[in-house]
Amino acid sequence: MSRVDDVVRAVEAGELVVIPTDTVYGLACRPDRRASVDALSELKGRSPGQPIALVAASIDALLELVPELSVRVLDAMLPGPLTLVVANPARRFPWLTAERPETIGVRVPAVAGSAAEVLQRLGAVAATSANLHGRPDPRRLEDVPPEVLARVSASLDAGDLPGEPSTVIDLTGREPVVLRVGAVPAEAALARVAGALAE
Repeated sequence: MSRVDDVVRAVEAGELVVIPTDTVYGLACRPDRRASVDALSELKGRSPGQPIALVAASIDALLELVPELSVRVLDAMLPGPLTLVVANPARRFPWLTAERPETIGVRVPAVAGSAAEVLQRLGAVAATSANLHGRPDPRRLEDVPPEVLARVSASLDAGDLPGEPSTVIDLTGREPVVLRVGAVPAEAALARVAGALAE
């Protein structure tokens, strides 16, 4: 059985895994099981009030889970190292959205190889960086804290990653707001949003 098989089987069983993305290594689980998401937050040392992104294999996979999303904006912004906080009128996956159930953070990483295969087979995962809260983001699998690796059921090594987390943009207000600057500079991210909204 391949490492991809191990990761897919673990996620399907509701367990935690470490997977590569297009930015940093991520701690991931099934998005549709609250107990799995709670275990992810607990392992990372995050408070339950902090949101976790829905990370999908493709825009189509994302729309299957949250069909109310704007296809125009998604097509213009994703895939890539961005997390978009968007309206979630049906309040889907409320355990991911914490104190703002009317919104949800979504992401489609630009990955290839085994990382892409994992996402394609699962459709989507709930994921956050595989570090302890407030600690550096892991660029390599060896950078993931030992206490995290000890409590996940499987991990996938894709070598060195860029090491900068995704840039987070909130699109739910009258004007887009960059909540976290990461792999995409703030000005470039906002320019992409403006272009998407102008089309």
